[in-house]
Amino acid sequence: MPINLVFLGPPGAGKGTIASLLSVKKHLVHISTGDIFRYNVQHETPLGLRVKSILAAGEYVPDDITNQLVQNRLKEDDVVAGYVLDGYPRTIPQAQALEDFSSVSFIINFQLSEEEAVARLSGRLVCERCGAGYHIKNMPPKTQGICDSCGGKLVTRVDDQPEAIKKRLDVYQERTSPLIEYYTQKNMLRNVDAGRTKEEVLQSVLDIIS
Repeated sequence: MPINLVFLGPPGAGKGTIASLLSVKKHLVHISTGDIFRYNVQHETPLGLRVKSILAAGEYVPDDITNQLVQNRLKEDDVVAGYVLDGYPRTIPQAQALEDFSSVSFIINFQLSEEEAVARLSGRLVCERCGAGYHIKNMPPKTQGICDSCGGKLVTRVDDQPEAIKKRLDVYQERTSPLIEYYTQKNMLRNVDAGRTKEEVLQSVLDIIS
């Protein structure tokens, strides 16, 4: 029986980290809508070309296109053991659509205070050359400001500046609150304290799915 999970949680909650650990431990495929969009745009699929023009116009990708892209991805052979959906669904209509083409085991809600989210995100560093990620406090490079892998310069992303972080958190809360209520009423939501170490958070998720 496959284990199909949806991860909810604010930016900085560590959803990607836990999904990566689960992919090793439970062979679950980490699927993010961002990755799906990029893949389809790069490979110029019919839906990808539509997404490219929508994003170029600075608009949001409509639910119907996002739903179809996710549905197509979940038909791939590599999701036989299950998946972790990160960044989808974002709206009630998307959640309802997901129910029509896949059976979700649990919705894991990563709870993190705004203060902790800001502290985590504002400390992130990215290599300009290879894209490797670091953190000033939690995962510093061996040499300050220099990538361990390729020697490239480490920078703070524009969307990890304090004002941008606050806006991202506000948008998340506004959009996700209805989803949390929706899944709570369906008794599918499980809350996890994301303010702990990744090992502790991973164990909490493993306890839930076992």
